[in-house]
Amino acid sequence: MAQRPIGSALGALGGMVGLAVVAGVLVTALVTPALAVTGLATSSSIGMFENLPGYIKPDRLAEKTNIYAVDGASNPVLLASVFDQDREEVGWDQISQFAKDAVVATEDPRFYTHGGVDLASAARAAIENTVESEGPGASTISMQYVRNILVQRATEIADEGEREAAFDDATKTTIDRKLKEMKLAIGLEKEYSKDDILLGYLNIASFGGRVYGIQSAAKYYFGVNASELTLPQAASLIATVNEPNGLRIDLAENLDANTARRNDDVLAAMLAEHRITRAQHDEAVATPVTPVITPPSTGCQSANGIGAGFFCDYVTNIVRNDPAFGTDAETRWADFKTGGYQIYTSLDVDLQQNAQNVMNEYVPMASEVLDLGASLVTVQPGTGRVLAMAQNKYFNQDPEVAAPDNTALNYSTDFDHGGSTGFQVGSTYKMFVLAEWLRNGRSLSEVVNGSPQRFNQASFADSCNGAASGSYAPSNDGGANPGRVTVTTAVQDSVNNAFVAMAQKLDQCAIRKTAEAFGVHRADGSPLTEYVADVLGTNELAPLTMAAAFAAIANNGTYCSPVAIDRIVDAGGEELPVPVSTCSEAVAPEIAAAMAYAMTRVVTAGSGTLSDPDDGIPHIGKTGTTDLEKDTWFVGSSTKLTTAVWVGNVQGTVSLRHNTIAGRNGGDLRHHVWREYMTIADSKYGGDAFPEADAAFVRGSQLRVPDVTGLTEDDARQRLSASGFDADVAAAIDSSVPGGRIAASTPATGESASAGSTVTLVPSNGALRVMPDVVGQTTAAATSELAALQLGPVTFVGVSGGVETRGGTVLGSSPAAGVDVRPGDRIALTVAPAAAPAGG
Repeated sequence: MAQRPIGSALGALGGMVGLAVVAGVLVTALVTPALAVTGLATSSSIGMFENLPGYIKPDRLAEKTNIYAVDGASNPVLLASVFDQDREEVGWDQISQFAKDAVVATEDPRFYTHGGVDLASAARAAIENTVESEGPGASTISMQYVRNILVQRATEIADEGEREAAFDDATKTTIDRKLKEMKLAIGLEKEYSKDDILLGYLNIASFGGRVYGIQSAAKYYFGVNASELTLPQAASLIATVNEPNGLRIDLAENLDANTARRNDDVLAAMLAEHRITRAQHDEAVATPVTPVITPPSTGCQSANGIGAGFFCDYVTNIVRNDPAFGTDAETRWADFKTGGYQIYTSLDVDLQQNAQNVMNEYVPMASEVLDLGASLVTVQPGTGRVLAMAQNKYFNQDPEVAAPDNTALNYSTDFDHGGSTGFQVGSTYKMFVLAEWLRNGRSLSEVVNGSPQRFNQASFADSCNGAASGSYAPSNDGGANPGRVTVTTAVQDSVNNAFVAMAQKLDQCAIRKTAEAFGVHRADGSPLTEYVADVLGTNELAPLTMAAAFAAIANNGTYCSPVAIDRIVDAGGEELPVPVSTCSEAVAPEIAAAMAYAMTRVVTAGSGTLSDPDDGIPHIGKTGTTDLEKDTWFVGSSTKLTTAVWVGNVQGTVSLRHNTIAGRNGGDLRHHVWREYMTIADSKYGGDAFPEADAAFVRGSQLRVPDVTGLTEDDARQRLSASGFDADVAAAIDSSVPGGRIAASTPATGESASAGSTVTLVPSNGALRVMPDVVGQTTAAATSELAALQLGPVTFVGVSGGVETRGGTVLGSSPAAGVDVRPGDRIALTVAPAAAPAGG
């Protein structure tokens, strides 16, 4: 019998396995003899085929992660997408039939009839490729799907060497690799339907660059969903699958090649396979390839439209840092970029747009005066939800386009969350001294010395580190010398020396611990310091930290850690656990109420009046200005929203207060931003009255100041302490009290003052004398007594006529008896003349 040509034999073999079910059973038995007959496979290849695993399960595909904010109607608003592969997995009914028909007709016309391997095509391709010394071809859709699964697995390997080896193994042009694909394709077809395999292929396939899957390809290249693809569009996309980067149509130089492949291969195959009519074919061929490139919302830079790039970056850093998302940072980030998560954040689009608009109005992105930076952060009291985060820059992570108006540095957050190492917070830190003051049972009406003074640092208790040495002489803002002030006034007017005097009565370690109870921590991750100067805000903190801390005051003393993610839904629609705010009591509610009482006056009558929205909503707040005015702050709150605004030097020490920026005083920019932003924010969120402060914290116990006149300093201090007062000592004054003894006190003897107030002792230098009572004495006796007291010169004034300097009686004196007189002051005595001697 004549020998049949190989093609005829294989054609008969293909007919024998025409039905998919039959093919799936027989192909394993038949492919080995077929290859052996051709002599194209070594015995090792045949053995490998028999020993290969016959099952592969499609993995979860890498999909882009979307990050959302919410608008005024609580609708999700896409901020950005983060991905390595731009892919959006879709279902069977979400793909145009044109795309399905195009890929089958072009890549695998007998897809619905073979069992995973098209034997006739495989054998023919093996013969041709061997003759031409090229790799094997004729891959079915099932085989291509297998290859894509293996390539996808390779891309997800963290180790670069292992990743490259796995990729080479999945793509190398060898008989062994082809046999592996065949065996796995056969196994795949036993487990999944044809439609499922085709759907998986269309979702996994590369369409050039970072675009994967038919849905993302349709959106990127034509701006439509996969279900809306026209015949020419679908054919153009399917034309790219066997050479994705060489035929991608977002590159102008590829359009001719893509058109040729679309027309000559894809559309021609669809016509030949009766998937389209001649009229459809001709019309599609006549349609030019016209891409409508629609880049996806890629990375956090795409959130710059509402100024949310930095918030978006903060969210990505939460994912990198929080163990809730994985065991290590690399795993967390890789999973984030490929997991297809829908992340719904706390960001309020209304507040965010308002924040960015106000920031743009008042703080320029760059200044010739200084390296200008500004940040605004809003936290919701009671939940810790971050509602707004804006700064005076565009978010940009590309160093090649770096400019003064953009940065990747988030001024609002800690270093570990994409931020800087923080900024000195100035007098905003005084609130933690105030909290500790009230925790110690002291009141707002206590009086402290706010005058410039030199403090002995050894007199400041520190139960953690021990007292420091040396002296510290802080100045008040603007060189003010307010003297003795109540604590309320010290808060209202931000009197530096008053707060250092308050800290002198407290434990420095306890002040630090109280600050930490409010969530305060250094932005660089180092421990908070507790030097005496720290009570005036020398620790470098992030604005988000300060906003969350002040939110605790508005939340009745309960601190809630900041959170930015409300919900996460995975690619399968399942809700995942998210980092939650942890709340704990920083101070008791009555202490928070007393703090709010004093802080209200900062806004209504003190250093923060320029920030007051004056919109009928109660606000509390605190200003902060550092040395040289290089950093300026206003942190304040309603009962609904807490906002921190920082404006300062990113680098350098240029004074804001002594420079004009964009036509305004640089030191006032913080106030303009806070006032304008909160005015609009209040209109949406409103605000209630703060709780009424307990009278015990406002007024304290009122006590009478004891008489300490004439006592030594030690005796006077003991008497004041026994009466419930502290004491300090002023400079000595001219007084008739013996030198070194107390001449007076402030408050004065008998006046009322709050328990614990500082009574200032005023010692005498002994420079004055008390005018003695010389009335009735002879002029000689009076003159002698005055001379003994070093008083004089003495003049005499007669009652009438001449004055007799010898003899006579003193009728009066000026100064009068009992008045303090300085030695050397003139004394005038009024005398009656001596009686004339009797005549005889």
